[in-house]
Amino acid sequence: MRNRKTDNLFNHWQYTLQFFGVDQCKIEATFAQLVEAYSAAGRHYHTLQHIHDVLNNIQTLQAHTQNLPAVQLAAWLHDVVYDTQAQDNEEKSAEYACQLLTNLAIPISQITTVKRLILNTKHHQAATDDIDSQILLDADLAILAADPVNYQEYAHAIRQEYAWVAEAEYIQGRKQVLEKFLQRQHIYFTPLMFEVAEKSARANLQTEIQRLSCNHSVDTNKIKW
Repeated sequence: MRNRKTDNLFNHWQYTLQFFGVDQCKIEATFAQLVEAYSAAGRHYHTLQHIHDVLNNIQTLQAHTQNLPAVQLAAWLHDVVYDTQAQDNEEKSAEYACQLLTNLAIPISQITTVKRLILNTKHHQAATDDIDSQILLDADLAILAADPVNYQEYAHAIRQEYAWVAEAEYIQGRKQVLEKFLQRQHIYFTPLMFEVAEKSARANLQTEIQRLSCNHSVDTNKIKW
């Protein structure tokens, strides 16, 4: 059964695919696949709500995009494969995107761009001239600048997704992931996000790090972010 959020997401998916002339039956079938994927057990943050938020953030930045449909498709598909015990989620999501979009007869040039955008979410890095990747990454990381209550809910949801990791191990791994973001010259790439979100994001990260205190060694590759 659909709710208002799901209806809004369907309308967005439909609008994006109609741009490429995809027929209604395929639009509905692929949307059902995405709903199933993002509603899978074990997802607490990387859900349809996350996709909804990323798409809204892209809308705020869309005037600067070079290829808005590709950025939107990448937003839809960048976390479609998500297993916290795996190291190749982005690669598998990119392959999933390639297969799905090929079946929808999306032009190969667009598919290539979507795959590149998805792969760039692995390390949250983008070339200085790759504005579309910068916009996708900023939209994806906008949660870091949320108000304190929503940020804590996000942090709790991430912990739930890594429930299989022991507490001490999780704390140390999470801490190192957050510190890597703080060590970057800029968390956000686009001028708008840097202006409105950078300070809040850094404050949130520092606050969470202060809550995390553990000196045990850990394989930090287990913790994505």
